[in-house]
Amino acid sequence: MTATDPLRFHVPAPSARPGEPPDFSYVAVPAAGAVRRPAIDAMATDIRDLADTMIRVLDDEARAIGPWSPPTSPDDLRRGLRAMMKTRAYDDRMQRAQRQGKTSFYMRCTGEEAIAVGHALELGPRDMYFPTYRQQGWLIARDWPLVDMMCQIFSNEKDRLHGRQMPVMYSARAAGFVSISGNLGTQYVQAVGWAMASAIKGDTCIASGVVGEGTTAEADFHYALTFAAAYRAPVILNVVNNQWAISSSQAVAGGESATFAARAIGHGIAALRVDGNDNLAVLAATRWARERALANHGPTLIEWVTYRAGAHSTSDDPSKYRPADEWKSWPLGDPIERLASHLIGTGSLSELQQSELQAEVEAEVMSAAREAESYGTLLDGRVAGFKSIFEDVFKEMPPHLMRQREQAGL
Repeated sequence: MTATDPLRFHVPAPSARPGEPPDFSYVAVPAAGAVRRPAIDAMATDIRDLADTMIRVLDDEARAIGPWSPPTSPDDLRRGLRAMMKTRAYDDRMQRAQRQGKTSFYMRCTGEEAIAVGHALELGPRDMYFPTYRQQGWLIARDWPLVDMMCQIFSNEKDRLHGRQMPVMYSARAAGFVSISGNLGTQYVQAVGWAMASAIKGDTCIASGVVGEGTTAEADFHYALTFAAAYRAPVILNVVNNQWAISSSQAVAGGESATFAARAIGHGIAALRVDGNDNLAVLAATRWARERALANHGPTLIEWVTYRAGAHSTSDDPSKYRPADEWKSWPLGDPIERLASHLIGTGSLSELQQSELQAEVEAEVMSAAREAESYGTLLDGRVAGFKSIFEDVFKEMPPHLMRQREQAGL
């Protein structure tokens, strides 16, 4: 280039457009078991390489190998498989309900089930989870009632949130599941603040916050990392890199030039990059980060590499911006199929038992849907009563709301 050559403006582009063959050549997939596992007290500066590779446990034959293979029982793995299968069945039913006009909106997590489920099964009962959307697997893995979740989606007379939250923006205080915020990135800051408060009190529980890769471009993401690093907050900072932020690829958020895990390096935060479709890798990385936080070694940022198999939401048409069959070419496969293959290969599950389990979770979801719909859907208008607008807002109702309630004759 000479001084007279014009400057060129670079616009990141997806690897494949609609009508083109899927191209995941940009995803480097190391061999399972190839990545080292450092001690939980390792200095962030000594493990920078873990932000650029990918931790994997299950190989192509679904065998668990390498230093990250977590000690876990077949019962625990079967529990995880059941939760993932139940989550997918739940998604199928709720998507169908939206298409039938029973709710206005829904967001599936197909292809990403291992992340929320594995995280839920590894964190402690008093740890606090600050989710983004597509984390319904957390609640399902924690055995939160499906009927309660469905009533929130239908905004019906049994919705504990009185229709004040968009469908899928759940809230479950008893499960340590903070209300989902539609303003992406805000809960990252809150997760760090909650973790700092836990440390100040000398408690023994940590926080975990979740954003998508697109949200790493938000200011709140960087604010959170600054505070987490400065105060060594006992927090896990999760970045779910599912390759697409609505209709823009991960390259637009900066994934073309560096990994999202690498964003932690400049802050002095330990970073891991993990195969998010490998349930055992999810368990192992979550356990490592939690133990590190509990031992006062500070935060860990984990980039979960996965793929959003479906549309961003029921309002989205992914055929407009990516190849229709791209999900089938994703090099990390299907998390449910991979875990099931592992259990079958170790003799901990048979194909017949897998089929029976599928029928079982589908029946459970169908039964819950029937009950939830009996309390009302968008079709019949049986929503939370008008009186509910005055409830669950203030601990003690202020005078001006009392007057308004009286004026409304309630």
